[in-house]
Amino acid sequence: MTLAEKQRQLADDFAIIDDPHERLAAVVDRAKKIPPLSPADRTDERRVRGCISVVWLVGAVDAAGRCQFRCDADSPLVRGLVALLCEFFSGATLAEIAASDADPLTALDLVKNLSPTRQHGLASALATIRAFAQAHPT
Repeated sequence: MTLAEKQRQLADDFAIIDDPHERLAAVVDRAKKIPPLSPADRTDERRVRGCISVVWLVGAVDAAGRCQFRCDADSPLVRGLVALLCEFFSGATLAEIAASDADPLTALDLVKNLSPTRQHGLASALATIRAFAQAHPT
């Protein structure tokens, strides 16, 4: 499934939740099922710059050439939103991510009700995922 198709599917899945606050709550609830990063993964080099909340993002490429992303944050809301980004881009190839302009948070209308500082931080997390894809050879 391409990232564009994945984004359409995600939008369809969240379309049943009309209220933006309920959508955010659903995202936070989904992230509660994800285990936190280990202390060894919570390093300064894995910290996302530009976020007011402390956010760590870990990227890896598996043997099949697919990216896998994991994250953690000190804010449940930010953790949920960054976890959604990680889930969305995990399974894609480096080339797919580098070439994509997909933004699932905007497509799901999740960022418009957030403060500008949170929006900036989430844009930094998205940029970190794209930078990971561009920095690794395909």
